[in-house]
Amino acid sequence: MFSSKTYNDRREVLAKNLNNGKILLMGNSQVPMNYPSNWLRFRQDSNFLYYCGLDYPDLNLVIDTSSGESTLFGNDLTIQDIVWEGERTSIANMAEVSGIQSVLPSNQLSSFLLGSNETIHYLPLYRQDQQVFLESILNNNKIESSKSLIINVISQRSIKTEDELSEIESAIEVTMDMHKLAMRQTSDGILEQTIAGKIEGYALQNGRELAYPVIFTTRGEILHNHNHNNIMCSGQLALNDSGAESPMHYASDITRTFPVSGRFTDLQKEIYNIVYNMQEAAFDYCKPGNSYRQAHLTASKIAVEGLINMGIMKGNADDAVKEGAHALFFPHGLGHMLGLDVHDMEGLGEDLVGYNEESNRSNQFGLAYLRLAKELVEGFVLTVEPGIYFIPHLINQWKAENKSSAFINYDSLNKFVDFGGIRIEDNVVITSDGYRILGPHIPRTINEIEDVMA
Repeated sequence: MFSSKTYNDRREVLAKNLNNGKILLMGNSQVPMNYPSNWLRFRQDSNFLYYCGLDYPDLNLVIDTSSGESTLFGNDLTIQDIVWEGERTSIANMAEVSGIQSVLPSNQLSSFLLGSNETIHYLPLYRQDQQVFLESILNNNKIESSKSLIINVISQRSIKTEDELSEIESAIEVTMDMHKLAMRQTSDGILEQTIAGKIEGYALQNGRELAYPVIFTTRGEILHNHNHNNIMCSGQLALNDSGAESPMHYASDITRTFPVSGRFTDLQKEIYNIVYNMQEAAFDYCKPGNSYRQAHLTASKIAVEGLINMGIMKGNADDAVKEGAHALFFPHGLGHMLGLDVHDMEGLGEDLVGYNEESNRSNQFGLAYLRLAKELVEGFVLTVEPGIYFIPHLINQWKAENKSSAFINYDSLNKFVDFGGIRIEDNVVITSDGYRILGPHIPRTINEIEDVMA
């Protein structure tokens, strides 16, 4: 945990900015895997963690906006609980280390909230058990989250402190080793699951959980591919998108793409260098006041220019990007916010996190998937993750529709049917005059990757 002052200061700011009613921040409960006493790994709600740091199930926090005081609701473990789960710190001690003024048992939460007839602010629900719980304590009153609370939480959580940056960088330290291990262990004839298991095992061996399920695949054109059943063969590319959490659940999110054989082919090098140049161009836009939408469009233009040079695309690069022709090869957004969530705060509403009044979401294929478009601010932490993919089903559909034929040489794509995809992803913090790539250096150039795999 951070200091009690950190959490107290965060709650004070939140209370002052709302200035009416009570704020309910719900902690998570255990979730059964397949029968009541067989639980999935517990993961505390990120907003609850941000405002009190308490990583235990069945807790709830209420902040009184008029007084600024906080009350923690929870129950100490029974003897029966201790027999099965072991001891844990008391509710009173939890409140003390988090700077919370008072504690009450869980069965008093409903009367505490409803007794004063004040507005009750709470955040969007993303789990069914939260919905059921909230209905029970509010006596089935109408449930509707508070937009003012959402906006204020996003405003606070978007700006990362030095303590938070240290947590993210500690996660990337482990993630670096996960990626190097994957590069060194990958070779012809190895099952993808073998490497995916080693990646996750390394995180667990070092006392870390994964920030999200491992994506390790030779089918890199499938953007979120969690299938690990392929046997890798020389000539293929392996895409590894994986990241560890810090002990306090701050995420890392890194992608590297490398050759199964340890050596890139000439064709793979050409595509890889385009993606590398896309990322370098995007980095240049990472500074306060710049729009991340523009960074995405700039990276897209670099992609088109590179593909034109290879004979895959044609025409004017600016016009191709304007029409969205590049999205056949780059169908996702350039990146997203990162923090306590790997897609930070998106449970509060992706458009509220990544957009504002000056940056409306596009409905164009590809650009519509850009999760972060608004102007960047010092303290933002985000991913920069361009890619180029050859997706047979998408290519076949566009070709059948003769879509963007003024910009795409469809006949040139026959040799890319089994190419897969290339993505390069790093995590950056926006500084006063630019950006800083977080964490230790992870091999990124062709030469660096081949050296690790030699």
